[in-house]
Amino acid sequence: MTNASRHNLFIDGIWTVPSSSEWITVQNPATGETVAHVARGNAQDVDRAVDAAQRAFPAWSRKTAVERADYLLNLNRLIERDKEHLAAVVTSEMGKPLKEARVEIEFAVGLIRFAAENTRRLQGEIVPGSTADEKILIDRVPHGVVAGIAAWNFPFALCARKIAPAIAAGNTIVIKPRELTPLAGLELGRLVAEAGIPKGVVNIVTGAGPDVGVPLVAHPQTKLITMTGSTPAGKKIMAAAAEHLKEVRLELGGKAPFIVMEDADVEKAASAAVEARFMNAGQVCTSNERTYVHEAVYDAFLAKVSTKIAALKVGDPTAPDTDIGPKVSLAERDKVHAMVERAVAQGAKLETGGHALAGGDYDKGFYYAPTLLTDVRQDMDIAHDEVFGPVLSVIKVTDFDQALTYANDCRYGLSAYLFTRDLGRIMRMTRELEFGEVYVNRGGGEAPQGYHHGYGESGLGGEDGQHGLEAYVQTKTIYLNA
Repeated sequence: MTNASRHNLFIDGIWTVPSSSEWITVQNPATGETVAHVARGNAQDVDRAVDAAQRAFPAWSRKTAVERADYLLNLNRLIERDKEHLAAVVTSEMGKPLKEARVEIEFAVGLIRFAAENTRRLQGEIVPGSTADEKILIDRVPHGVVAGIAAWNFPFALCARKIAPAIAAGNTIVIKPRELTPLAGLELGRLVAEAGIPKGVVNIVTGAGPDVGVPLVAHPQTKLITMTGSTPAGKKIMAAAAEHLKEVRLELGGKAPFIVMEDADVEKAASAAVEARFMNAGQVCTSNERTYVHEAVYDAFLAKVSTKIAALKVGDPTAPDTDIGPKVSLAERDKVHAMVERAVAQGAKLETGGHALAGGDYDKGFYYAPTLLTDVRQDMDIAHDEVFGPVLSVIKVTDFDQALTYANDCRYGLSAYLFTRDLGRIMRMTRELEFGEVYVNRGGGEAPQGYHHGYGESGLGGEDGQHGLEAYVQTKTIYLNA
């Protein structure tokens, strides 16, 4: 063990030593240095956390909507107070540039604010009864104990995205951050305690998926599973939840098409394409994964994109002018490189990048050069498999019909982009493009009041907005007679 700090589990409002007495090392992907050691939780710790959440549920669910909202607003004030520290924690464990980490913290604040402001909008219904003296009430009530599993690419915001609506709706929650990036979630636990949120309402158990995630999902007292992560992991969670017929909400992988038609603002489209691909080193489920460009503007678009990629600065994520930090781990970097090599072997042209960065400070971290691939064909693996890295693949199309066909030729259905001035095409897109979230003539980035959801292997259900909040309640029908 090094002198790096140790972090216990957050259970029942108390920082608790893990039952295993074992620890997981958290590494800074930019430097390779050990940032901290976090508790290696196990099934026994999950039992303790779920029991605490179950005990806290009756009192918490009986609090008024305004009372629950006030707790969340208190939490937000603390996040805003500590936002620079929180952003630095995200950068240290995940590697994203500090300027992007600040945006993540602000996004989390927006998510929590929306949940707080809308606790009183979880409304029921009254419908006519079967007799003159009967009313049928359809109430909305919390599920109970929610199990949350967060991904590593937005370690603070994704924990907030699950905690805020869950407890706003009157549930309690046990959340598992990804073991690569657990520190931001634990920092959120620290602020939960300081905000005075009652013990047991929020519990955070760190550890590996088999040790914590599996028993959490399978626990008979967890009633709703909400998970953000990979599609293979989501399928395993859905199978594990089937034994108790739990409700499952899954936000999984993506393969966003980015369509640029001949009437598009090419400069605007090129800027958005680069931002949507290289933000967070491409480690975003809504990233521009495949760029379809009309042949009439293909050369102009490619020239602009090439210039913008060349201007990107890769390096120390704490530097204010850094655009791209490292990949989150060596395994993730190697996975991206293997996909690029496969694409080139299948006939893609490597315009720039296509290699790990080496020399100087690059040797300490998991850096990958911003990469541009052209001559990509629809039948290549890279047009169908999620890259999740700083690799822009460009495919030429002849018309809008071909662009739609190629875009829908995908097992994922999370996000998509369309750049055109033609209202007819936009209207066709609303009918024919098979994705849950579409950005028209703008870059990516969902809003707290929107609804972030996908089709196909991108998951079930969704997050954010009123629709996302309502996922954290269930209906109860009451046939009311005097």
